[in-house]
Amino acid sequence: MTATTTDNTSGAVLDFNDVDVRFSTEFGSVHAVKGVSLHVNPGEVVALVGESGSGKSVTSMTAMRLLPSNARIGGEITVNGHGIRTVSEGAMRRLRGNDIAMVFQEPMTALNPVLTIGTQMTEALELHGIASGRAAVERAIELLDMVGIPEPARRIKQYPHELSGGQRQRVVIAIAISCDPKVIIADEPTTALDVTVQADILDLLRSLKDKLNTGILLITHNMGVVADMADRVCVMFKGELVETGSADEVLLNPQHDYTKMLLSSVPRLGAGRDQMGINIADVEVDDSAELAIDLENLVIEYHRMGKPPFRAVDDVSFQVRQGEIVGLVGESGSGKSTIGRCALGLIPAAGGSFRLLGEDITGMKRGQLKAIRRRIGVIFQDPAASLNPRLPIGECISEPMVVHKVGDRKAQEQKVYELLDAVELPREVYNRYPHEVSGGQRQRISIARALTLDPELLVADEPTSALDVSVQAKVLNIFSDLQARYKFACLFISHDLAVIDLLAHRVVVLQNGRVVEAGPREQVLMDPQEEYTRRLLAAAPVPNPQEQRVRREERHALLLQLGDEISEIKAAGETFHAASASSDDLR
Repeated sequence: MTATTTDNTSGAVLDFNDVDVRFSTEFGSVHAVKGVSLHVNPGEVVALVGESGSGKSVTSMTAMRLLPSNARIGGEITVNGHGIRTVSEGAMRRLRGNDIAMVFQEPMTALNPVLTIGTQMTEALELHGIASGRAAVERAIELLDMVGIPEPARRIKQYPHELSGGQRQRVVIAIAISCDPKVIIADEPTTALDVTVQADILDLLRSLKDKLNTGILLITHNMGVVADMADRVCVMFKGELVETGSADEVLLNPQHDYTKMLLSSVPRLGAGRDQMGINIADVEVDDSAELAIDLENLVIEYHRMGKPPFRAVDDVSFQVRQGEIVGLVGESGSGKSTIGRCALGLIPAAGGSFRLLGEDITGMKRGQLKAIRRRIGVIFQDPAASLNPRLPIGECISEPMVVHKVGDRKAQEQKVYELLDAVELPREVYNRYPHEVSGGQRQRISIARALTLDPELLVADEPTSALDVSVQAKVLNIFSDLQARYKFACLFISHDLAVIDLLAHRVVVLQNGRVVEAGPREQVLMDPQEEYTRRLLAAAPVPNPQEQRVRREERHALLLQLGDEISEIKAAGETFHAASASSDDLR
């Protein structure tokens, strides 16, 4: 395995040859990509992996010719035999869609929020002369059916916000394959998806690749996804390819220190405690221990104008004891974050009881809620959205002390410096703004702010879902050290079962607003009793290609045993060929 040699590129549908990218900025030239050479053959999945800032997305954008005007590009990029650096803009527009398509990381930003799904799908078909009018609508419906969206004739009239995250990602894939491209660039296509939805999307991409002989350049930092999908792996670090090889070679026998570091930073489902240097002490569940959270038959409803209320949480009961981490898992829409918001007093309970730190918060007045919030810390999923961009980082961290009038300015400043030390950030960031630090540093800042008032309870809502694996490992390490030091109770909300296996003492599994299984971590994750829990665990990928192939087959067998409809994915290729025949006639 080397970074400088590549296999024979004859017949490659996507070929990067010594690609070099520099950006001209007011502070000088930024060398983002340094002489990268790689190729993708028909029917092959090549995974381009590395952390944020390594140059993965910039490399892929050169193939689509979507980089900003301040980019200076060297080398050659060939798409299906066309050198894209020399073709006209009109020819490039024809290449996009017909020969190369892209699935972006965040479907909500890739889709136009003011246009229906149907309008956005027929636009691509009409622009490339594949179909128009009623024929384009019928073709769009066929494509939605192919990617496994139920009731496609109804969904095509809806807007992006009316679909779930997984459904929006399927729509983006449907648009990408609508013109039968020779190669698809998938840029972090599953980053924010639940494990079951992620597994479905990967099954869909794999089926389409096999049936259509489409090449896929998969950009990701999820090593489990790489093990599940990739034929070959290219590892990028600081703009350079540092290692290439087959998935088995790179993931099972890495040669470069950076690749070894990435793989050592991935938590493994089933490995339990003591991974990555993280040591969470096991807590004996004592019925007499003080309760931080005590839910009994909790009901939470959302009221809609002219419609019956939507019950998001229905008859939920569980407890979190002091010094204990309870993992709350389930798919999007299961009610995890809703329970977390109720714990913060942001959403009222419609029924049941919610005792927080010994006090019943159902029906509490605003002043009483403010007093109890002082004893609770919260870490939100997106630190960029939860930190005030107009305040320096020092003021962001000290804000809870200002709101609750704790200490004078000097004492507040000293506390901030102590917390910066605790989360391993340099004290110089005190006067910087959130946009001046990395995503991993922002998440550490969010943890520091959550601990400002020495909380008895911490609510962490997906705190590591969007982080690189090495950054996630550092954040989890800091989190475990702080929990050992401060002994706070924690409700840890996540869809990453490997992280839950690493941190949690007990696990609560939610489905459609109801608890389907709860118990000690070892019992729930190692010996699940409920069908839904088994499905979640079967869908979680592991960063070992050989083990993942076995797990994938076991998952498909389990779904068939449970009566799930996975035929949509299995038959995607056949549906496409039928749809393609009709579209060829329209051409």
